Amino acid sequence: MAPAQLCAQTRASRFFINLSMPATLPPSSGEVKSLKTRGEIGKGQKGSSHKKEGRKMRDESPEPMDSHKCRVCRFPLLVAILQLLLGVAITAVAFLMLAISPSLLTRETPHWAGIILCLVSIVGFILYCINYLPDERSSMQFIVKFLYFVLCAIGLVISVVVMAFAGHHYSQASSFSCDEVEEACMCTLNPGDPIARTFTYEGVSDCEVINGTLTLYFLLQIVLNLVQALVCAVGAFIMWKHRYQVFFTGLQIGSPSFQHWQKV
Repeated sequence: MAPAQLCAQTRASRFFINLSMPATLPPSSGEVKSLKTRGEIGKGQKGSSHKKEGRKMRDESPEPMDSHKCRVCRFPLLVAILQLLLGVAITAVAFLMLAISPSLLTRETPHWAGIILCLVSIVGFILYCINYLPDERSSMQFIVKFLYFVLCAIGLVISVVVMAFAGHHYSQASSFSCDEVEEACMCTLNPGDPIARTFTYEGVSDCEVINGTLTLYFLLQIVLNLVQALVCAVGAFIMWKHRYQVFFTGLQIGSPSFQHWQKV
C-alpha cells in the first residue's frame, strides 16, 4: 500500500474518533453556583459534626477529682474552720481564767493568742473564696497564699509559746500552798521557806479555786493550743506542698475558660 493511502486512512480514522467523542462544554453560571452551594453545605455539615463531637467529648469527659467530696472537707476551708473554733475556745477559756482573778498576767491568760488565730482563719476563708489558678497567675491569689502560709507558721509558734507558759504555770499551781488573806489568796511553793516567792491572787475568796479550777484551765489551754499547733502545722505544710510538690500539665477538661483546672 502506498504511503499516500496510509496517510489518508489515518486522517479519516482521526476524524471519525473526534466525531464519536462528546464535546465538553464549559459549565454555566448556574451550575457554578450550585457547585459552590454544595461545597458550602458540605463544609457546614462537617463543621457541625465536629462541634457535636467536641461537645460530646466534653460531656463525656471525667469529672474533677474532688467533685464527689464534701465542700467542707476541702482545703483550706476545713483548716480555717478548725482554727476559728480553736481560737474562739482559747479566747473564751482565757477570759474565764481572767474572771477568777484580775491579778493573772497576760502570759497566763492567752486571749491574745486566740484572737490572732481567729484572724488567721479569716485569711483562710478568703483564700478559699478566691478562684484557684495554676502557677499563681493571679497576684491576689499569690499574696493571700503567702500571707496564709506565714500566718500559719506564726500561729504554730504562738501555740507552742502558749503551751510552754501554760505548762509552767500548771506545774506551779498544782503544787501551791495557799492561804486566804482578806480578799486575796497568798500562795507559795514552799511554805517552810521564808524567802520563797509568794504569788498573790486578788479578788479570790476561796483558795480552792486556785488549786482546782485555775489548774484545770491551764491544762485545758495546753490541750487546745496543742491541737491548734497541729492544725497550723498541717495548714503550713499543705501550702508548701501545693507550691513546691504539685505540677500542672496544662490539661483543661470541660471548660473553655482558664479558671477551672484539674490536677493530673
